[in-house]
Amino acid sequence: MESIKIQNVVLSTHVDVVFPLTKIAESYEEAEYEPEAFPGLVIRLKDPNITALVFRSGTIVCVGSKTKKEAELGIAKIMKMIKKLGVKVPEKYETKIENIVAVGNLGYDLNLEKLAFSMEDSEYEPENFPGLICKLSDPKVSFLIFSSGSIVCVGGKKISDAKDGLVLIEKKLKKYADKKRK
Repeated sequence: MESIKIQNVVLSTHVDVVFPLTKIAESYEEAEYEPEAFPGLVIRLKDPNITALVFRSGTIVCVGSKTKKEAELGIAKIMKMIKKLGVKVPEKYETKIENIVAVGNLGYDLNLEKLAFSMEDSEYEPENFPGLICKLSDPKVSFLIFSSGSIVCVGGKKISDAKDGLVLIEKKLKKYADKKRK
């Protein structure tokens, strides 16, 4: 595999507080709240460059970061914003990785039809989606595999899930690869 890049770390937290979404939206220009369209408030930060979904229930889901640390910084910044509005936000709270998206490229083409007939736990319906979908059970991750050799890994709960999964899928795919190098 040429390289593995983490594209998105989805991180969440929950605190036992009711967030005043309308007040937050009115107080910060980076916040959007349209309850008719979506029940959460959307906050887009520039530093760190993340998007967060903030729910009245006290849940915050952070998307768009490349690292866990960046996502945690984003959540901390949002907690600070909410605290400035007089909401009693706890100093400590736990965060949890919900999903990691990683991408890689094998550097060679693949015959997806051939793979679909050969590989267990794979699905290929080119009329619906141009990639082969393959699931691993350990680590529990799924892959979108494209004929160009590009691979997207989703579902990891740790960075190592994505990296280990990509290494395993590469070994499986090598057996079936077209030897047309790029």
